Parts: sequence; C-alpha cells; structure tokens
Amino acid sequence: MAFRIGKSVMKNFGNDLEPIFIFVGLAFLLLIGPLLRWYVLGMTRPNYKLPKKYLLEFIPFGLIFISSFFVTKEWFNTNNREAIILFGSSLLFIYFHFAFYIFLSWKTVKSVKKNHQKEDSTKSKKAIFDWLNLLIIGFILIWISYVLNILDDEVPYIIGPIVYSIVIYFLSYKAFQLKTTDIDGETFKVNDNSILFKEISKVVIDDKLYLESDLSLSKLGELLGQSTQKTSLVINQYAKRNFNDFINYYRIQDAKKILLDKNNEKFTISSIAFDTGFSSLSSFNSAFKKFEEMTPSSYRKNKG
Repeated sequence: MAFRIGKSVMKNFGNDLEPIFIFVGLAFLLLIGPLLRWYVLGMTRPNYKLPKKYLLEFIPFGLIFISSFFVTKEWFNTNNREAIILFGSSLLFIYFHFAFYIFLSWKTVKSVKKNHQKEDSTKSKKAIFDWLNLLIIGFILIWISYVLNILDDEVPYIIGPIVYSIVIYFLSYKAFQLKTTDIDGETFKVNDNSILFKEISKVVIDDKLYLESDLSLSKLGELLGQSTQKTSLVINQYAKRNFNDFINYYRIQDAKKILLDKNNEKFTISSIAFDTGFSSLSSFNSAFKKFEEMTPSSYRKNKG
C-alpha cells in the first residue's frame, strides 16, 4: 500500500513520470490481494502455515513487475491500437484480480464465523471478526478508489490516494484499538474449555439436568469430573452467564411453555415452579421476573 500511495503522489504532482513507476505501482496491486487472503487465513486458523504452492499466486505480480522494465515512454505514449488493448486488458485483469481476492477473503471470514457459533464466542474471537470485517470493508473502499482513478476526467486523480490513505490510517488505528496485533489464529484452537462446555450443555440441556431442584455447581462439577472453579469459569466464558442464571434460563423456558398451554390451566404457579426445578415459589418468581420482566401470573394472563 505504501508503494501504491507513493506512486500515486508522484504521478499526481510529478511531470512526465516514467512508465516504469506506473506499471510497478499496478504490479503491487497484484500483491495486495494474495497477501490479504493469506493474512485472513493466518488470523482464522490455528497453527497456520502457508502452503508452498500458494507462492504460485505471486506469478501475476512477477510477470507485470518484470514487464514494467521493458515499457518505454515512447511505447506508453503511442496511440496504436495494440498498445491500448494491451494496457486496457492488463488494467482490467489487475482490478478484477484484486476484487476476486477481496471476495475470497470475505468468504473465508463468513465461513469461519458460521462454524463458531455464539456460544463458542470469546472476546478475542469477536475482536478478530470485528477487525477482519473492517479490513475487508476498507479494502472494498480502496478498490472503488482505484476504479475511480480510471475516470480521471470526471474524478480528480488525487481523490484515490487520499481515500485509501485515510482508510489505511483508520485501519491501523482500529488494529491497535482492538489489540489485533496481540492475537492470531490460535484464538480458534479447540481447547479443553470448549469441549467441557459442550459436555456441560449435553448433560444440563439435552439430558434436562436443570429440572433437578438439588442441582448445584459442585454436583455438576463432580458429575463431569471437574473442579467447581473450572466448571464455573467455563460456564461464565461460553454461556455469558453465571451458573444460577445458566440453569434458571432453561427452567424458565420450560415454565413458559407450560404457562402458555391451555391444557395446563389447572396447574398452579407453585406446581409449575416445582415441576421445572425450582425449590421455592419465591425463587421461581424472582428468576421469571429477571428473564421476562413480569411475574408468571402476568405472563400467563397476557400471553395465554
């Protein structure tokens, strides 16, 4: 990007800039795309090592870069049809090449985000997703500014360098604000905590352990062969709730279904509370208000 901006400044303020600078500047656009995609892969995959075959993606850059040394000012200024077609084709290829890699990078981020559901989300993962989304949006703006450079008669050429200079400064600021320089693809490494939370979810949610009124953090930890502290830490990290709220949330969901069922009108609020795992009516009412902002009786009356 630094080479690109430097070339653009020289072209805008310099007179009769040598063609080599123009073509070398265009060649560097063929580097930005692959480097962007590799960076995205490195930020979303643990222990990522770049396959050697990926280096073949440097070939378009190498060809244009080497060719730039053979472009003379006389050839560049010639209005013959072959020169115009060759230059126009190269320009289109370079811009579509850049757009293609931005699209690939976006697809990678989207795919990784889909595979990491909200319950598996951590602060570091969120920071990476926020950063990569900003990065891709920034490069889309940069790509648009390059396309606008073609319309030199309609849009001043200097607008392009100004736009992508601002984008680069903004992205640099956001990178440090989100502390993305301190994290990488290791954030997505499957660890013991993630596996443990899946085990917790299975016994608590799938096996409906939350319906047991005597369920406690220590009892759950003992059932899973984990310490109370470890179990509590994992629930807080992945469920974004403490143990009591984690259990009560699923109890309340069951209670809501019972309250809304017309066939259950004969059941009292107290019986529903005990059936869904609460040890007292007061704890049921408190939990219900916390999640639904109304009492069970009001919920049955207003929603039923």
